Amino acid sequence: MINRIKHLLIGSPLPTDKLGEVRLNKIRALAAFSPDALSSIAYANQEIYLGLVVAGAAGLALSWPIGLAITGLLIILAISYYQTIHGYPSGGGSYIVARSNLGTIPGLIAAAALLIDYLLTAAVSLTAGVEAIASAFPVLWPYRIYVALLILLALTLANLRGLRETGTLMAFPVYLFLFTYLPMLVYGLVRLYIDGPQDLAAVAPPSMVPLTLVLVLHAFSTGCTALTGIEAISNGVPAFRPPESKNAGRTLIVMAVLMGILFLGSIGLTQFLGVVAGPQETILSALARELLDNSPAYYLIQISTLLILAVAANTSFADFPRVSAILARDGFLPRQFSQIGDRLVFANGIVILSLATGLLIIIFGGDSHALIPLFAVGVFLAFTLSQFGMVVHWSKLRDKNWRLKAFANGLGAILTSITLAIVGYSKFLHGAWLTIIFIGILVITFLAIRRHYQEVARQLSLRGLPPDIRPAPRPRIVIPISGVHRGIIDAVDFARAISSDVTGVYVEIDPGQADNVRKTWERWFPDVPLVTLSSPYRSIIGPLLKYLDETDLQHHDGQLATVILPEFIPARWWHALLHNQTTWMIKTALLYRRRTLGYQRVIIDIPYHLRK
Repeated sequence: MINRIKHLLIGSPLPTDKLGEVRLNKIRALAAFSPDALSSIAYANQEIYLGLVVAGAAGLALSWPIGLAITGLLIILAISYYQTIHGYPSGGGSYIVARSNLGTIPGLIAAAALLIDYLLTAAVSLTAGVEAIASAFPVLWPYRIYVALLILLALTLANLRGLRETGTLMAFPVYLFLFTYLPMLVYGLVRLYIDGPQDLAAVAPPSMVPLTLVLVLHAFSTGCTALTGIEAISNGVPAFRPPESKNAGRTLIVMAVLMGILFLGSIGLTQFLGVVAGPQETILSALARELLDNSPAYYLIQISTLLILAVAANTSFADFPRVSAILARDGFLPRQFSQIGDRLVFANGIVILSLATGLLIIIFGGDSHALIPLFAVGVFLAFTLSQFGMVVHWSKLRDKNWRLKAFANGLGAILTSITLAIVGYSKFLHGAWLTIIFIGILVITFLAIRRHYQEVARQLSLRGLPPDIRPAPRPRIVIPISGVHRGIIDAVDFARAISSDVTGVYVEIDPGQADNVRKTWERWFPDVPLVTLSSPYRSIIGPLLKYLDETDLQHHDGQLATVILPEFIPARWWHALLHNQTTWMIKTALLYRRRTLGYQRVIIDIPYHLRK
């Protein structure tokens, strides 16, 4: 039944040889990897506006210069990641670049920053998308958390179905957003050309605080969230159809151009048309309302904004599992993250991301503005490490035009370092300190997991182990029983087939029951002794473990008694709820008990399947 429900929700399993067939062409790849980058104007413009509006007209007048500075950073980052795509076509982005060229610790710092960035991207995109539609339909405002969680569930199921289905699903919202938003910006430019710029002093609210350098830096740092998602394609190069690097590079160029047009166009029109948002309304909603009034086109813009912000989280669903899988293959995360699921996707990473995103949405009350201070620090930390790593890469490779490439990445590293310092300084007390702490915790966790795997490999290694030519002694068998029934017949027969030293053990919980059990046992198995143990405190496991320790110590024959566990298996899954799980508890207690007397115990489970 569980498998039927699973296949209904995410589809039937795909064979491994179909892996190449679910790769993305450029159209689907743009839809799968660009929503975060393209839609980031929604929350980036909103944060710039909220950061500057408190200084009145003087503050809002700086929106365009700040937008130009952020667009300059966008160009540098696009050039850098274009080179990363061709330098590291296997994917991994900042983590692979930093670890390969700067060392393990910088690589793990970049990886931790990326994972946190993807998590926050998913949470911010979903909450900002719901806020966009709630601006048009205020009745939804009190239900922002529930709407965001519902969209998150739909995204999770879509991604669990696989890359082809995800790319197809995401294509519609992305291209709807582009084909509605770009014409609106063109119309806005025509309006601006005809009517001319508006006087901000006439429409801006009165200044609440003076315009200071700290305030400007804060607005710039929050606006830098517009650059999130630029690295997504470099992380997902293997998801493209061959030639992977060439297709990924072209897709990155198209994405960066669209990002620049959308960001500069929207922030420029907001300033020069004198747009000011009302209560419970985003600045992009105010811009659309200014240009389109309350026409159907305005509502279409808001719906498309919701849709692209909803699927912007898909960038995280595409890259969080992929980076997690790379870390798992390197031994820094549990191996389960590197396992490909039924639909040829990293299902474990998708599920973990979904659960963590939902938790963030609930904790922060579905408010994107509350989540933004945690944002951008990890992004620019990963950007900086990646670009310093690329400088080292070109210096070691020394191929054609390596100096020019190293200069471009070096310039990017310097600029992103400065931006990282600004972001860290302006956002530290507003929540960035949490991101820094979590990055440190993740790095420590990565190293602890790596040490564990190395220790396991050391203990399992055959190196230095001489071949043992001595045959193992015939085992002593102990069979715990709950009574004499058909379920134990196979267990006793198997025990007698491999050993002549077999003992049954019955733990008496209710006084007087042992005599009846013994009589039946002796009638069916007269050649097998039965030991009865009293349990005044009604524990089965305690007396059994004590008996095993005592008999092992008495025999002292170079082994521990082998325990054979008879276990009947119900015909239906829910039947198991009607029975105590004594066998399972005994098995667990024995399995995770450390070896005694220098030996470890063998546990054999003999199932008896009940008929329907």
